[in-house]
This record gives sequence, C-alpha cells and structure tokens, in this order.
Amino acid sequence: MNDYYLNLIVQASLYALLLFSVVTWILIFAKAVQHWRLSKQDKLFAKKFWSATSLDAATAIASDASPKSRLAKVGFGALYVNEKNGEGHDLEHSWDRQELLERHLRQQIQKEYQSLESGLAVLASIGSTAPFVGLFGTVFGIIHALSAIGKNASASIDVVAGPIGEALVATGVGIAVAVPAVLAYNFYIRRLKVTAAELDNYATDFVNLAQKNAFRVSKPLNKSADTGKITTTHDIPVAGALA
Repeated sequence: MNDYYLNLIVQASLYALLLFSVVTWILIFAKAVQHWRLSKQDKLFAKKFWSATSLDAATAIASDASPKSRLAKVGFGALYVNEKNGEGHDLEHSWDRQELLERHLRQQIQKEYQSLESGLAVLASIGSTAPFVGLFGTVFGIIHALSAIGKNASASIDVVAGPIGEALVATGVGIAVAVPAVLAYNFYIRRLKVTAAELDNYATDFVNLAQKNAFRVSKPLNKSADTGKITTTHDIPVAGALA
C-alpha cells in the first residue's frame, strides 16, 4: 500500500471523527432544549392541574403541550364515555374502567419514554466507537511511518515526524470525541429516569383522583365548534388505544 492511500485512510478517520463530533454536539444541545422545554411546560401544566376545582374542570387543561398534559389527555379520554351514543358498550370500554385507565396511562408513559430516549443510542454508539476509529487512524499512521523508514532507509525525525504526528492526533481526537458523547449519554439517561419516575408518580395520582371520581368524567375533551358534536376517544387518536 503506497503512502498516498495510507495518508488517505488517516485523513478519512479524522474526517469521520469530525462528523461524529458535530453530531454529538448537535444532539447534546437538542436534548438540552428538549428537556428544558418539557420540564417548563410540565411545571406550568401541573400548577394549573392541581389548581382545578375538580377532575371534570381539569379536562379543559389537558393538551399536547407536555408529557404530563398528554398523559392527562389520554387519561380523560379513557374516563369519558358518552352513554347516550352507546359508546360505553364497545370492546374498548368493556374493560374494567380502572384497568382501562391504567392501560392507557401505562402505554402513554412508554410512548413518552421512547420520545425522550430518541438520539441517546447515537450518543452511546459514538462514545463507544470514536476511540476505535481514532486507533484505526493511528495504526495506519504508524504503518505510514514504517513505510517511510523503509523507503528512506533512515529513522530520522524528519522521516517519521509527519506520519507519527498524524497517528497521535488521530488517537487524541478519538478520545476527545468520545468523552463528551459518553458524559452526555450518562447525563441524559439519568434525566430520562427522573422524568419517567415523575410521570409514574403523576399517573398514580391521576388514578387515585379518578377513583374518587368513580372512574368517569362528565365532560368530553372538546367540542366541535361547527356542529357541537362531542368528540370522544373514538374521534381523536389516543396513544395506547387498542390497535
């Protein structure tokens, strides 16, 4: 393998590490904004929810703005049944009402968990592979140095300085790329577990409130402005509903 291809492999390793670094920092900032925004929205929703006069009054607060509000929306969708239209006698509502509520809440929590988990696998992959990509470049940098020694029949500093320098740079860059990715992954995994625990606690509180309200709400999630038709869980897609 001639010097051109050896040098090309080392350069390709460095460019790959540069790409890994760009992706890592984009994900770090994107996840930071995501967690900050959702945390702020959850706090605002929780304040409004616990200030509501009753569970029926809280139905007007549920929206798609934050994980807790979406969880509440799914919960209210499971609790509301329009008996006049016979919607309490289908397969979905044939479940025990508490079981139906818990099933919907559990599936929505899983959906929120998957949303927050997106991107973390990329950080984990970069953190685990970047050092090896750097070592890959290092190996070919050393081979380049040995090739230069053989061609020049000399091991002087002028002959080996360039290839050895490239090899060491590749190792250093690989480590520099891996460290932020690993630290960010561990930090966001911790945040994910905290958020999941908060959603579990909120779901438990929601079930307790629903139990005091006989597992039903008298108000639908919303009304159509044009026809006045009541919109129930059959009219809007509810995460976690039976496929």
